[in-house]
Amino acid sequence: MRRTPDAAVADPSQLDPDTRARIERAVLEIFAEREFHRVGLIEIARAANVSLQTIYKYYGSKEALLFSSLDTWLGRLAERMIDHLQGIEDDKERLRKVFWVALDFVEKNPRIVQLMMSSVYINTWRKQGQYEHRELFGTFMRVLGEGRAKGVLTDAVDEKILLDYIFGVLFRLAQTYVQRGMKHSLTQQANVLFEMLWRAIAKSPAG
Repeated sequence: MRRTPDAAVADPSQLDPDTRARIERAVLEIFAEREFHRVGLIEIARAANVSLQTIYKYYGSKEALLFSSLDTWLGRLAERMIDHLQGIEDDKERLRKVFWVALDFVEKNPRIVQLMMSSVYINTWRKQGQYEHRELFGTFMRVLGEGRAKGVLTDAVDEKILLDYIFGVLFRLAQTYVQRGMKHSLTQQANVLFEMLWRAIAKSPAG
């Protein structure tokens, strides 16, 4: 069965929560083990115990299904970050906290990292509305913007470059954590890793 290009796609949020959870769990289990092109929607449907028609109705395509699920998981990460930022005033400590939350997320969800490594193609993701996850990226950008406004973070580059720098470090740490067998805790090294990052993005005393 193939969805016609002009077929209307329902909002996945309208799905029964248990059904949606089963679908996202199947996406995680299957896409984390195999590359995107080697996965068929029928496999997802069978693993989630739903019809193929349901997948097409609420997602429309394999790409949309994958990125919708990824959006859900990143949304949970953003929620945790926002929650952990409550009551922290110091800009460095705010950034330290979101850095720690990101590492903790990686440790608790290594299969999501595996999925991103094996099945997420950046050029395809960029075409999706979820690529610049507003809640997640917005949390980082807000912390960075406040730090810049107070003269704590370097103003030698654009804030988006600072964000790229931080995400680059985080993604590489996540990638090698999984590749090296998850033998060493990232959160236990979080302070050392953060201080290394902080020295690169903090504004020097000389300005």
